[in-house]
Amino acid sequence: MQYRKLGNTPFDVSVLGMGCVTFGREIDEAASVEILNHALDQGMTLFDTAESYGGGASEELVGSWMESRGCRDEIVLASKVSGILTRNRIISSAEESLRRLKTDRIDLFQLHVWDDETPLTEMLAALDALVRDGKVLEIGCSNYTKDQLETARKLSDEGGLTKMKTVQPPYNLVQREIEIDLLPYCQEEGIGVISYSPLAAGFLTGKYRPGKSPPKGSRFDVIPGHQPIYFTNHGYDVLEQLDHRVMETGHTHAELAMQWTLQQSGITSVLVGARTTDHVDLAVNLLSK
Repeated sequence: MQYRKLGNTPFDVSVLGMGCVTFGREIDEAASVEILNHALDQGMTLFDTAESYGGGASEELVGSWMESRGCRDEIVLASKVSGILTRNRIISSAEESLRRLKTDRIDLFQLHVWDDETPLTEMLAALDALVRDGKVLEIGCSNYTKDQLETARKLSDEGGLTKMKTVQPPYNLVQREIEIDLLPYCQEEGIGVISYSPLAAGFLTGKYRPGKSPPKGSRFDVIPGHQPIYFTNHGYDVLEQLDHRVMETGHTHAELAMQWTLQQSGITSVLVGARTTDHVDLAVNLLSK
């Protein structure tokens, strides 16, 4: 496993991170614990969850696993808060996450989505309070545009508040918008980039086709909200190009899509979601190629 500095934070993280979105939502506790153990054994040190994953079930599973394995100090633990991000909401969410995670601090606490309703200064002040209280060590955001992140950092500077040092965007062969301005901005400012969905929520595995319903139990069946993002003319064009590369190289769709993401510059760590330990091994094995 390779490791990189996570922006201007004190953390070194594995270039592959464990995305905990499937735990308690798509797979049960036994399968989740098996994957968590396997990921740590393979050298992964970044574990990313959120209050919204499985309605808190993901955090509970991760917390019980850390307590049972005794590995809290071996990992960089990240979580997120979503919804209407008032000061009280952010602070209470962090405290609930700490309870579910069975820990006294969250290494990286992130705003999961942009909130148009709450003043950004209120959100930033709440995050700063969590840092000052030692409940959170570093802060970041997820699904922010370059302009949103830049605005947040400028407001923090002006108010003497803790600055966001990381961003977590989707990045794959279909969704490449961050190449336009977010990635260059992060490189210029020393911001850590934790990308997610390298297989486009499974779309780039080749099992989804135009005019056909998603396979029963698949990500797009369980979470149909993903469909408008990828079930588009552009998405299917990319998939068709990937089909050709599969025939030319003999590699699978997943291998080619994952390899592409791992080779892109400017990314600190790529989060891998998994339903089996084989999904972890796919990504780990590609690092050596």
